[in-house]
Amino acid sequence: MGRWSRPLSDKFVDWLAVPPGGHWLDVGTGTGALAAAVCRSASPSSVLACDPSASFVKEARSRLDDHRVSFAIAGIGDLPVREDGYDAVVSGLALNFFPDCAGAVREQLAAVRPGGTVGALVWDYSDGMEFLRHFWDAAAVVDPKAAEVDEARRFPICRPEPLKSLFESSGAENVRVESIVIPTVFPDFNSYWSPFLGNAGPAPRFVSSLTEERRDALARVLQDRLPVNAEGAIELKARAWAVAGCRSH
Repeated sequence: MGRWSRPLSDKFVDWLAVPPGGHWLDVGTGTGALAAAVCRSASPSSVLACDPSASFVKEARSRLDDHRVSFAIAGIGDLPVREDGYDAVVSGLALNFFPDCAGAVREQLAAVRPGGTVGALVWDYSDGMEFLRHFWDAAAVVDPKAAEVDEARRFPICRPEPLKSLFESSGAENVRVESIVIPTVFPDFNSYWSPFLGNAGPAPRFVSSLTEERRDALARVLQDRLPVNAEGAIELKARAWAVAGCRSH
């Protein structure tokens, strides 16, 4: 998943259109992809990248060497406060993992200055992430229990209407939602399949739970179903939903 964070984050920051010179808070920075995109595209005065995981903060710090960026081990429930508020408080591919999404949006709105922007980016797990949709549809053929851990079922918030409703009911004004689509191209089947053989994330954990026989069966179903071009590459697309709103003046 991480390999697609950079192009997606760049498009998200451009879409937010926060004026140059702003002070940003990146909530759930992970490895720092969104904070790096802010530095590349938004001409910020400062970016505070926070995450409750010390290992993620360490990784983000090692990847992002920019004097405008500082780091904090913090997350929803204890967000760093700026006296005059932030101009933008954002989260990239994290909102659906917060235990209380509404509480998270309210806390982020409280951290932003009046008129400032709160924004979030989430994957479209229902059908917009083609490489995952193909996986889970094939997994359900091999093992009907796959539906129980499919992210489309686990994260119903990752759709336009629920996102808009979430932000509006949390107090955001001028809420807008838009899709962001990026290409996800795999040179061959092995480059598509091998990431599923790790143990990070619902899909790889599902694969690791299978017997060797069922794992091989899943690979065969996927090979039969995935679209392959004349060069043997698998050309897919991934869609995310961007949502943003403003704090009232």
